[in-house]
Formats: sequence, structure tokens, C-alpha cells
Amino acid sequence: MPQKDRTAPTMTSRNRLPTDSRPNKSRPKKIDKVLQNGQSNSKLKQFKKSTKMDAHSIVIWKHPFLTLDYFCKEVVCLSKSFVKKLISYELYVLLALLVISTPIILLYIEGPHLPILIWAKSKIVWCLYWLGLGVLSSVGFGTGLHTFLLYLGPHITSVTLAAYECGGLNFPEPPYPEQIICPDEVDSAWVASLWNIMLKVRVEAMMWGAGTALGELPPYFMARAARLSGRPPDEDKEDLIEFEELLKKEKHPETMTLVDKSKLFVERLVKKVGFFGILACASIPNPLFDLAGITCGHFLIPFWTFFGATLLGKAAIKMSIQVLFVVVAFNETLIARVLDIVGKIPGVGKKLQAPITTFLENQKQRLHAKKDSKGTNIAVKLFDLFVLSMVLYFIVSLINSMAQNYYKRTHKTSKKRLND
Repeated sequence: MPQKDRTAPTMTSRNRLPTDSRPNKSRPKKIDKVLQNGQSNSKLKQFKKSTKMDAHSIVIWKHPFLTLDYFCKEVVCLSKSFVKKLISYELYVLLALLVISTPIILLYIEGPHLPILIWAKSKIVWCLYWLGLGVLSSVGFGTGLHTFLLYLGPHITSVTLAAYECGGLNFPEPPYPEQIICPDEVDSAWVASLWNIMLKVRVEAMMWGAGTALGELPPYFMARAARLSGRPPDEDKEDLIEFEELLKKEKHPETMTLVDKSKLFVERLVKKVGFFGILACASIPNPLFDLAGITCGHFLIPFWTFFGATLLGKAAIKMSIQVLFVVVAFNETLIARVLDIVGKIPGVGKKLQAPITTFLENQKQRLHAKKDSKGTNIAVKLFDLFVLSMVLYFIVSLINSMAQNYYKRTHKTSKKRLND
């Protein structure tokens, strides 16, 4: 029998290429896709990590030119968005322009209406001034400009000191409220009393409180939009992310801190009690009211229920408490007792007592002068410097916050492209 050629299969097995050593052209497309997806996911993780690290480093003292560039671009983006929204409400915008421009034009036309318009203009500007300060105090853009301590509190204090010094509150207008001068004759209806002082500052106090209520609307609308969309909150919505984490912690009370329990109490109060729960949170000074706005938006509480309770609580109840506290704290008897206690502090008592006494004496002299006195002391200069530093800090923080928002939004778009 002829022998079989055993070398043939051996040669065939040698000539056959292994599966892994085949050229790339014959590799299945699925393997390429898996590899590409793996590389894409790794790049996405690195990109996400770098975004979180770099966003907080965009501040004006580290990257001044980059921060200012992003800030200007964010201003342009917000302006374009605002203009687009105005165009979508063209009829209402035209009606508002007509209502605003008509009295402005009438101010430049002589007639019997002019004194009434000038009086109305001064009152409207005064109200808008305190309304804007209230909005700044509530919104803050991440920092909070405490305009009660910087503006409203000192204004109420000056009115209170003037009332006790002058014996009445019928200050001549003008120059009040820009400058307070004692009246020549005290009106019997405006004698210095606790009730009359509160009535004297009620307009500015209520407008400031209404401004703080308006400043609570962004967290409400943000949470409401996120709930209706059904999507998880964006990375730059830190308040919403914190709120969702708090809802998860509710299932495990043993892991909650005291602050978490306080926030959860506010959330339950607003959710279960409704209008009166929101009213209670808005009426009592507390740093957790932002959570009430987010809670109301998340659970789709009606707008007028939330805003009505917030406006009533902040503009009426809370402001009455704060004004009452300032008026009582700055009456002459209590100030004299405080100065006496300060003077008894060992070592520094007399040094602290002297500038405060000088400041109060200067204020009393200004109340009886027809012109503002030019003299000043170190207490006034220090307070002015403190106000200026707070305003500058607020402006810098606003620039940093807007620059970081622009950076996060642009990187969010880049992240979507990577996912695609």
C-alpha cells in the first residue's frame, strides 16, 4: 500500500495563520467598536475629572485674564438669551415700554401735573432702590451681599437715633431721606415712640423684604423645571444635587448629621403643612430657607402658594421683627448702658468707648445742622471701608461665579460630543 504523505497536513498547519495574527483588515468591526467605546469612556472619565478640578480654579486671583474673558462671554450669552426672551413676549414688552416712557416724557413738559410726577418719581426710585438691595441680599450669586447689615440696618439706626434726639419724626423732605435734620417744630402725631419709628421706616423695610422674597424664586423655578423635565440635575446645579442626596439619606437616618436633620425638618414642614409651613420658614430668620424654595419646586407646589407665603413672611412678619430689634437696641437708655459696660472692660475699655462716643456725638450734631458737617472720625472711616470691602468682594465673587458657569456649560457641550 502506498504510504500517505504526512507532511502535507503539517505544511498546511504551518501556512495557516492564527486568528489573532491576521491583518487588521480582516478583524471584525465589533472588536474595533468595543475598543473605540472603551477609549471613549476612559477619555470621558479623564475629561469629567479635569472639569471638576479646573472649574473651581477659574478665579480672578489665579487666572485673571481667563476669568475676565469667560465673564465677558457669559455676559454676552446671558444678554442674547434675555433679548430672545423679550422678543418672544413682544406685545408685553411694547406695553411696558409705553407705560414707562409716558411719565418720563411728561416730566419734561410743563404743567400742573409736574409736581405730582416729581413726587411719584422720588418715591418709585426710593422703593426700587430698596427692592434691588433686597434681591441682592437674597440671591447673592453664591456669596450673598448682606445689604441689611450694610444699608437697611444703618438707615433704621440713624432714624431711631434722630427720633430720640429730635423728639419727633417729622423730618423736612427734602433733604430726608438722604439726610436727616431735626424739624423746627415737632408734630404731635409724629412724637418719638416705638410705633412711630416703625411706621417711619415701614416702606423701605417692606420693599427690602419683598426684594428678598423675589430672590428666592430662582431656586424654586430651577427645582420645578428639573422635576418636570425628569432628567437628573446638571453638575453645576449643586443645590439640586445636594437636595437629591438629602432625599436619599432619608432612608438611612443613622448616617445623617445634625445639619442634614435640620434640612430634612424644613423639607417635611414645607411638604406636609404647605402654605403655613412656608410662612413659618420665611418669617423666622434661618439659613435653610433656600431648601424650602427647592422643596416647593421639587414637589410642584403652586407658584402663588409659595410666593404668597414667602412675600408675607419676609416683607411683613420677618421685617417687623428685625426692625423692632434694631429700634429697641438703639434707644438712648440701652446705648448708655452698653457704653458703660464697654468702658469697664480692663485694658481696652476706654479706647473702645471713646470712638463710639465721638461718633454718636457727631451724629447728634449733624441732626441739628442745616449742612452736613465735614468732620469725621475713625469709626466712620472704618465702617465705610468695611462697606467698600464687602461690595468689592461681592463683585469679585460674581465675576468668578459667572466665569465658572460659562466654563461648565461649554465643557458640558464638549462632553456630549464625546458621548456621541
